[in-house]
Amino acid sequence: MTAILKVDTIQDTSGNNIINENANTITIGKSGDTTNIVGTLQNDGAAFAQGITEADMFRLTADKSGSSDVTANLERVDDASFAKIGTGMSESSGVFSFASTGLYQVTTFATFSSDGGGDNCKMKINVTTNNSSYDEVAVAVAGSSGQENTGSAAAFVNVTNVSNVKVKFSLDSMSGSSICAGNTDTSITSFQFIRLGDSQ
Repeated sequence: MTAILKVDTIQDTSGNNIINENANTITIGKSGDTTNIVGTLQNDGAAFAQGITEADMFRLTADKSGSSDVTANLERVDDASFAKIGTGMSESSGVFSFASTGLYQVTTFATFSSDGGGDNCKMKINVTTNNSSYDEVAVAVAGSSGQENTGSAAAFVNVTNVSNVKVKFSLDSMSGSSICAGNTDTSITSFQFIRLGDSQ
């Protein structure tokens, strides 16, 4: 037998509203209450997105020259004001691994000092989906003016498997006295990782 309870308000024993319906709006609890959802909260049959659950940032700690992968002098930002969300990225010899699956925005800001000899210095974002071969997916470019210039690049990386999908960064068109600038105390060249939502 199906039972139907028709009420507009449910209160606790102290007379505080627990559930209230008014003009097709349902209010649960009152200001200052903590609402604990046991299980999965859904929106029209689909689970609610959790928001940003991973955000992390690394930086280059020393100048780098030459056209090659960035494999050393990398650290998680450690300023007093810094904090990450979630587990964060793992880094080994310049290869970044993700803590959980999801759709990530990967961004680099790369500062170059060129020798002015015609360089277009580049920082490349490279992604592997098989833990082997890498594809170049985005490039930060700064022109050759003989001064410091910062280029930026961003990519969406669909991390469906944390063992296979990884990211590394590489420099290109670096010749003469051109350098990619790094510093251990401030983020001159940096690498950001933000989980936007579930993998697609």
